Amino acid sequence: MIHSASGAGLAARVQMNAMTNKSVSAMNADTADKIIVALDLPHLQAAHALVSKLGDAASFYKIGYELAFIGGLDLARELIAAGKKVFIDLKLHDIPNTIEKGVGQIATMGATFLTVHAYPQTLAAAAKGAQGSGLGILGVSVMTSMNDEDLVEAGYCLTVEKLVVLRAKQAKAAGAAGLICSAGDIANVRAAVGDGLKLITPGIRPAGSAVGDQKRVMTPGEAIRAGADHLVIGRPITAAADPAEAFGAILAEIGGI
Repeated sequence: MIHSASGAGLAARVQMNAMTNKSVSAMNADTADKIIVALDLPHLQAAHALVSKLGDAASFYKIGYELAFIGGLDLARELIAAGKKVFIDLKLHDIPNTIEKGVGQIATMGATFLTVHAYPQTLAAAAKGAQGSGLGILGVSVMTSMNDEDLVEAGYCLTVEKLVVLRAKQAKAAGAAGLICSAGDIANVRAAVGDGLKLITPGIRPAGSAVGDQKRVMTPGEAIRAGADHLVIGRPITAAADPAEAFGAILAEIGGI
C-alpha cells in the first residue's frame, strides 16, 4: 500500500534524522547543497523512504515527471516545509501566456528551481511569471541523452556545442537564473556568457557506474572541476544498495574541490 505522509510528518522525520544522524559540518553542508538528488522513483512511498534514509545529509531534491503526476508536487511542498530545497523539473514549453500563468502558480510553492525548454519566448515568459518570487528559471539546452546525430534527426542544423552556446545566450538575455547542460559544455558556456548563469549538470555518473541512456557524462569530481554549480544525480544514489553510503561517497569525492 502506498503511504503518503503529511507535510508535518515528513518534517518530523527529517528533524528526527537531524538529531540522530551525525551532523555534517558547515563546509560539508555547502558541498551537499551542490548535489541535487533526483527523486525519479515509481511512487511516493519510495520517495519518502529515500528522503528518510538520506536524512539531514541531503539538502536538495529534484522532482520530475515520474512523481509529479502522482502527488509529487505535494511532496515538493512537504520537503520545502521540512527545510529542503526543491528543483521542479517539468521542462515546460507552450505559448507565452500559458507559460507565464503556469509558472506564476508554481512560483507560489517556494521551490528553488523550475525547468523550461530554452526557447526565447518560453524563457522570457517563464522569467516574467517567476518575477518577484524566489523561483529560479533554468533553461534546458540540449538533453544529455542526445548527440550531434540526434540533433540532425530532430531537424537541427547546429551541433550540440553550438546549440548549447546559443541557448545559454538566449537564457541570459531572457533573465533566466541558469542553464541545464552537460559538464562537457561548461567551458564553452562560461566563455560565451561569463558567470551570469548557474550551471546545473545532469548526466553525472561516478566512476564504474552504468552510463544507461546518457551519452555525454562525467564523474562528480570532473563536473565540479569543470565549473558546475549543481550536479543532478539520480540512479547512482536511488538505485544503490545503500543510498546514504552512495551519497556520502559522492560528497567525499567533491568535498575537497
